[in-house]
Amino acid sequence: MAKQLKKTTVTAKLLPLAQVRADMLVIGLYKNTKKLPKEFSSLDSAVGRAISNLLKLGDFTGKAYETAVLYTAGQLPCQRILIVGLGEEHSLQLKTLRQIAGTAARTADKLGTAKIALALHILSKNKFNLSDVGQAITEGVITGHYDFDDYLPDKGKSRQNNNLTATIVDTETAAARKLNAGCKIGNITAQAQNLSRMIANKPGNEINPLTLTREAKRIASESGLRCKIFDDKQLAKMKMNALLAVGSGSTHKSRLIMLEYLGRGRSGNTSKPDVAIVGKAITFDTGGLNLKPLTKMESQKYDKSGGCNVLSILAAAAQLKLHLHVVGLIPAAENMLSQTSYRPSDIIRTFSGKTVEILNPDAEGRIILCDALSYAAKLKPAVIIDSATLTDSCVVALGRNHAGLFSNNPTLQNKIETAALTSGELVWPMPCGEDYLDQMKSKVADLKNTSLTSAIGREGGACTAAAFLSQFVDDVPWAHIDHVGMSSTDKEKPYCTSGATGFGVRLVLEYLRSL
Repeated sequence: MAKQLKKTTVTAKLLPLAQVRADMLVIGLYKNTKKLPKEFSSLDSAVGRAISNLLKLGDFTGKAYETAVLYTAGQLPCQRILIVGLGEEHSLQLKTLRQIAGTAARTADKLGTAKIALALHILSKNKFNLSDVGQAITEGVITGHYDFDDYLPDKGKSRQNNNLTATIVDTETAAARKLNAGCKIGNITAQAQNLSRMIANKPGNEINPLTLTREAKRIASESGLRCKIFDDKQLAKMKMNALLAVGSGSTHKSRLIMLEYLGRGRSGNTSKPDVAIVGKAITFDTGGLNLKPLTKMESQKYDKSGGCNVLSILAAAAQLKLHLHVVGLIPAAENMLSQTSYRPSDIIRTFSGKTVEILNPDAEGRIILCDALSYAAKLKPAVIIDSATLTDSCVVALGRNHAGLFSNNPTLQNKIETAALTSGELVWPMPCGEDYLDQMKSKVADLKNTSLTSAIGREGGACTAAAFLSQFVDDVPWAHIDHVGMSSTDKEKPYCTSGATGFGVRLVLEYLRSL
């Protein structure tokens, strides 16, 4: 049986730093700090000027994510002081604070500490809204404390010993109150992100379209969401031929998962959704008859990340008690290789009625999304957002620092860009207009599923894929987030472990909160 997520709780409290009782007190210093700021003078005096001496010796430079541990030897109620580098003062952002808080949590984990206090914001109190600071630090601690160790032995430790209690401390009543307000939001958003990571990290032998529906039912039951599952027979009656085609080579048949959060204060079935969120869930992608290279195969369990995000976002929306009607749609399929797989040159009549010529069965994400987007459009929501690990071309264009943002509506695009800056999950606006759509026109069908059939076709692959999707949302304001380069990492960072990242959960929740 898979292990439960490690429990991590973060609150804020009014307390002088020298009175903190914890396994470890965490403070932050800017790069090239020569003289210890007065805010930490009481701590420094209590430990015999050990912090000042550390700076004087040059053993701690304050570059971002650098750490140094000092032991208080009973001179303070806290057992250790962890000093974390904040980087350059002029470049400090909420995103930096979030990642530095994650660094502190991971250091605490390595030291085996279960109770920490954080004063990372003390030197930047006038730079940011303190509620946003409380949220960012909370998110950093909780996402930093996550590890994908579901299939490893406990190594003699109980799971309880792996839990972490964190307190953000401040010496001013009003500041502590604002920080705590942010903590409440941060606890929900970060736990949602970790939930998405937990499901996305699970391998294809555990998560397939059927078992993903079980996860959806469990999450819906725990969160008070409505949940409806469309199986392969129902999908056939609905003529969702595109979703069925992608899963035709697998013994695990395609599913469409529909979750609904009616919204605080809403009742009945009459209201149209404020937002429909669609998430791509290819539970494993072999490439089908266009088989992927072996070096790319093992990471294909992450191709369900968009769908995992939708599960987590809907659950968090309910916990946040948003005054919104939100629908989540997750088209789930396993793209496998067999004698029943869909083929190059196949022509599929989609749920919308449009026909699509299949040139590459490995361009399958847009195929399952087109049916789900068409279904979402028929619900007449005010807005549609889709979350997908869609194209390697987006990584070529933007690297692994931004997701691609495509939209047919400038107002919606601007709101998502603003939410990205606040959440720290960055996006970059990209085009998907008529010029790109022309490359997706087929001679034998309404559209083809890829433009990569000529030398020029290799250009703008993320843009042509988004142009394809734009044909299935009718006139509804729509945004497409292509986060293939952001959904997972194979390298552990100071503030997070390797594996699934849950990118997009905080971003979309921040957008929903802004409404």
